[in-house]
Order: sequence, then C-alpha cells, then structure tokens
Amino acid sequence: MLLVPDPDSLLLIRRAERAGDPWSGHMALPGGRQALGDADLVATAIRETDEEVGFSPSREQLAGSLDDVVPRTPVLPPIAVRPFVFTLQSRPPLHINPEVAAVRWVSLDHLLDAGTRDTIELDIRGERRQFAAYRVEEGVVWGLTERIVSDLLRLI
Repeated sequence: MLLVPDPDSLLLIRRAERAGDPWSGHMALPGGRQALGDADLVATAIRETDEEVGFSPSREQLAGSLDDVVPRTPVLPPIAVRPFVFTLQSRPPLHINPEVAAVRWVSLDHLLDAGTRDTIELDIRGERRQFAAYRVEEGVVWGLTERIVSDLLRLI
C-alpha cells in the first residue's frame, strides 16, 4: 500500500482483463507472489510494486504491515496476503505495465466517507452473494482489497 499526503491518499490499481486470472479487471493494490529471489516479503512488495506501477518504494518508507488476509471464496487459490504500508512524501511518477489497466490515487477522506461504502451483489459459481465494497471513480473495491483497505482505515 502506498500512502501520500496533500491530500492523504492511497494508490489503487485496476487490473487488466486477462483470461484465467481470478482477479481480472478488479480494483486492487499493487502486489503479487513471492519469487525465489526475494529476500523476504518486504522485498516481494517492493519488487511487485515496481513491476506493476514503475515505482520502487524503499525500506525506509515502510511504515509497517497489516494482518494477513486470506480469501473467503473457496474456489480461489490458497493464499495469504500480507499488506505492507509505505508512506511517501509525494506522488511519484508511475509507469504501469500490461498487468495494470489504470491507476488511481484515492483520498482517504473519500474512502472514510459513509457514502463511499456500499454492499454489492455478485454471482459466485451460480450463488448470489453480498460483499462490502467501496465505490471509487475507476470501479468497485471489494473482496480482499476491500478488507485490506478497511483494516487500514480502522487504524487511521
């Protein structure tokens, strides 16, 4: 998670549409799977952020991490996501790769506004389910990303 001031904002990405990707087209945070060459999960977060948005936060900008989050949908791959929070002094130039369709800095005030919160209904394997969500200009933030963002906002 990348946080910047003036106004206090969080970087969200909209994932590109890709066949076979369970998160295709979703609003998300930069990140991805640990690679064999990554020294630790912080290194994974830094590498994945650089790969996806063309910015490599430094360890000195690491403010901390949030609790691990796992998917609640049994059809998704068995993963655990450890969110790391980096605080930056300003918005860096970003250069998205083909995995990312769009980027958006979303103000924390917007995310904290009760009017931004919503419940959405989605069909998951033929079953209609409700999910907590945030409505932002680029789309709807739900699922793992919504839970991570909500954890961050509770701490704020």
